[in-house]
Amino acid sequence: MGRARTVSALLVIDRLRVRFDSRDVLRALSLEVAAGELVALMAPSGAGKTTALRAIAALQPFDEGRIVVDGFALVPGPVPPEARLVSLRRRVGLVFQGHALFEHLSALDNVTLALRHVLGKSREDADAVAERLLDSLEVGARASAWPRQLSGGEAQRVAIARALAPDPALLLMDEPTAALDPPRRTALGNTLRRLCEQGRGLLVATHDAEFARAHADRVLTLST
Repeated sequence: MGRARTVSALLVIDRLRVRFDSRDVLRALSLEVAAGELVALMAPSGAGKTTALRAIAALQPFDEGRIVVDGFALVPGPVPPEARLVSLRRRVGLVFQGHALFEHLSALDNVTLALRHVLGKSREDADAVAERLLDSLEVGARASAWPRQLSGGEAQRVAIARALAPDPALLLMDEPTAALDPPRRTALGNTLRRLCEQGRGLLVATHDAEFARAHADRVLTLST
């Protein structure tokens, strides 16, 4: 796509295979994402994009292959217990399709949730991190708002802040433009490029070819 690749691989996937009920959902998927790089993973709905992201984040078991996230290796078999995944949770953040914010929590509390309950930060320290992230994503003024009070673009930015709260090197995003109009898609693309400039790696699962061409360093297509 015309932008130079960096050499530090934050994510390595080698021949990943996931099966549901004896059917291959993913078969021999291999890819890498480098620090400072935005990679778009494209495929039609149902082709396994979300499954790949969930496997990388250890929310989904896989049957064959290898996943390494910033030095943390995942192997085939059941998902490890959460107590063994704290290090991974610091390395990778996932922004779900549709944001998946907790409706009973304010924007600020959505962002502080993992900081307080997974990483053990105090309320004061977690709030400071959340406020900084929300400000950097231009939704600081919406910190006390409930998710139902946020626009689609605001909810997207709060979800990104939540995923960035543990300061992961790798950010995963699932269909981030699905509910955004063209101006907000452009704004999101610019935000993601800034995250890359900070040295993060981004893997974005999408079927939005225009967004991928405009903002990704590389576009990979999943075969069905």
